Amino acid sequence: MPDTVLIDAGQYTLRKLEPEDSAALFPTLASKEACRFLSRPHFTSEAELCAWLTDPEWNGRSWVAIDKSDDALVGRFVAIPTDDDQVSELGYITVADQQGKGIARACTAALISHLFEREHHRRIFAEIDSRNLASIALAERLGFTREACLREHERTHEGLCDLLVYGLLRREWSGDWKSP
Repeated sequence: MPDTVLIDAGQYTLRKLEPEDSAALFPTLASKEACRFLSRPHFTSEAELCAWLTDPEWNGRSWVAIDKSDDALVGRFVAIPTDDDQVSELGYITVADQQGKGIARACTAALISHLFEREHHRRIFAEIDSRNLASIALAERLGFTREACLREHERTHEGLCDLLVYGLLRREWSGDWKSP
């Protein structure tokens, strides 16, 4: 697996997640509302969150977004490998009090550019709970195509949910992620 390198995302820097980052992520991931679209329920302790974030059995890479203006941690972004080393699944969450500021768009776009341009991926995809309208809107703004709706596909702490699959091919990526 490639290293989790620093990625410049304009106003933000994506860097490898460290165990101590769980403190900044805990207020968001301890919220039932913020975790309603995760496959697991909200976290009840910072120690539980830290163990989940740093699970050595997890095969993905995890970055945190740091705002260059004040060094605040503002989100978490992941790339999860598949059996094909040119394909990864993306995931993202913005810290609750920073949502709606374009952080997820800027950081996800920078991660996509990195995966396509530096790691030579040919495809990136996201699996999104069909009720997660903000995540769907982000994927569509970034140029992803809705490829499937898997009905009652995933059993989560919220019950069965429909899962939407969004995909993006390298040849479809404009790389113009800094524009509004």
